[in-house]
Amino acid sequence: MNEFSFSNRMHTLLDNNQQVKHIEKGRFLFQESTLASDLYYILKGKVEVSKVVPDGRELTMRICSENDLVGETVLFSQNPKYMMNAKMLEDGTVAVISKESLEGKIASDSHLAVDMMTWLSALNRKNHAKFRDMFLHGKKGAFYSTLIRLSNSYGTVVEGGKVINLPFTNQELANFCGTSREVINRLLAHLRKNNIVSIKKGHITILDVDYLKQEIDCENCPIEICTID
Repeated sequence: MNEFSFSNRMHTLLDNNQQVKHIEKGRFLFQESTLASDLYYILKGKVEVSKVVPDGRELTMRICSENDLVGETVLFSQNPKYMMNAKMLEDGTVAVISKESLEGKIASDSHLAVDMMTWLSALNRKNHAKFRDMFLHGKKGAFYSTLIRLSNSYGTVVEGGKVINLPFTNQELANFCGTSREVINRLLAHLRKNNIVSIKKGHITILDVDYLKQEIDCENCPIEICTID
């Protein structure tokens, strides 16, 4: 996926009349089942996209960052409603883009249309890979693949491993996997006992990523597919 081409073209659309909002941490850009008329292009900050399943559990689908578009599922839909929740994980800035306006620009600009389809295709491949790991390997597979994706998105190589630079609570990790905090507690305890990961001040360092990959029969997807965003 040519992310530069997509983000560069999106920035071109953001003229001086574009509505820009500063949103505080913890506030929602939109919530599930509400009527949808806008999309949001992230200029600064991180946004969690999640869905609440019928039994009340929260499933975190992805974390979006600068130059990412949120709310894309409403495009070219009649009387759409948002299918997910989008919440700010930190103070940030977003550009509000009218659904109707963006649809018109996509229809009239073939280059934008191709870039949009390329971006959506890559996003679809990421989602398929996540659900593959979850369904084929259960809770363990979902968690191990989440650790790999987090390290690819937010990891820094250190002596002996790769540290994930964003701190997560066990409940937040559980939300990525659609499971409970207790399950994550047990899985993390197993990984720490066997020196697969270490944890310090909420930051996880992956010491043996090959073990995690072997446990989920990793297909060695391209790095741009194996991310959490």
